[in-house]
Amino acid sequence: KIKNYSEVTEFILLGIPHTEGLEKVLFVMFLFIYIFTLLGNFLILVAIISSSRLHTPMYFFLGLLSTFDLFFPSVSSPKMLVFLSGNSRVISYKGCASQLFFYHFMGCTESILYSVMSYDRFVAICHPLRYTVIMNPRLYFGLAACTTLIGCIHATILTSLTFQLPYCGPNEVDYYFCDIPAIIPLACADNSLVQRVGFTNVGLLIVTLLFTILVFYTRIGIAILRIRSAEGRSKAFSTCSAHLAAIMCAFGPVMIIYFQSTPNPLLGAVVQILNNIVSPMLNSLIYSLRNKEVKRALKRVLLWKRTYFRGLQ
Repeated sequence: KIKNYSEVTEFILLGIPHTEGLEKVLFVMFLFIYIFTLLGNFLILVAIISSSRLHTPMYFFLGLLSTFDLFFPSVSSPKMLVFLSGNSRVISYKGCASQLFFYHFMGCTESILYSVMSYDRFVAICHPLRYTVIMNPRLYFGLAACTTLIGCIHATILTSLTFQLPYCGPNEVDYYFCDIPAIIPLACADNSLVQRVGFTNVGLLIVTLLFTILVFYTRIGIAILRIRSAEGRSKAFSTCSAHLAAIMCAFGPVMIIYFQSTPNPLLGAVVQILNNIVSPMLNSLIYSLRNKEVKRALKRVLLWKRTYFRGLQ
C-alpha cells in the first residue's frame, strides 16, 4: 500500500526535453503511432482468437504479448498527447504513482514474457516430439499467471519505494511521464537508497532475463545447425527470427536507459519513446510480416470485415 506522506498533491510534466516549439509536429506523429499500435495489436489478437489453427502455446503467448502491447503505450501516451495538444500538463499525485506502477508492471511482465516465449521455441525445436506433452495448457497458463504475478510484485516494490519518500516541492517533473529517475530527485529526503535499490532491481531483472534468453537460443542455434535439410533449417529459423527481432526492440532501449554511465535527458527521452511507443508498434509489424500463419489469419479477418460491411450496405 502506498502511503502519501507528501505535501505535494500534483506534479507538472515538463515534457520531452529540448523540443519546445515542436509540440504540434510531435502530437501528429505520436498520435499516428499510437493509433497504428492499437490497431495492429488488436488485429493480431482478433486473428489469434478467431483462428483455431493458432490455438497453440506459441500463439497464446503472442496473443498475450499483443494484449500487453495494447496497454503498455497507453500508460504514458494519452497524457503526453494531452499536453502536446496544448492542454494541462498537471498530473495528480495518485495519477503519477499509478503511471509509474503500470509502466513497470507492463514493462516487467512483457520482458519476462519474452523469456517464456524463448522457452516455448526451445521446446518446439529441441524437443519437437514431446512439445505438446511439455507445453500443455496447465503449464502455459501457469507460466502466464506467474509472469503477471512477478510483474505485479516488481512494480509494487518500485512504486512503494519511490512514493514512501516525502515530496514537499518542487513538483516539476523534467520528463513526459512519471518514472523513477525523474521523480526521486524531487524528494525532500535522501533518495540514494531508493535509487540504488530501484536500479539494482531493474538491472538484475534485465541481466537475468537476457541470460535466460541467451541460454535458450544457444541451444536452439545448436539444434538448428544439426538439421540436415536446408528447408528444415530455414523453417526452424523463421519461427525464431520474429521473436529475436522483437527481443532486440524491447531490451535494447531498456539497456541504454539503465546502463548509461552519465544520464542524458534527451537521449533518455528518445530511448523511452522507442521503448514505450515505437516498440509495441514494431511488434505488431514484425509478427504480422514475418509469420505466415498470422498473415493468413489477418487476411481472413480483414476479408470477413470487408464482406460484413458490404452486407450492411
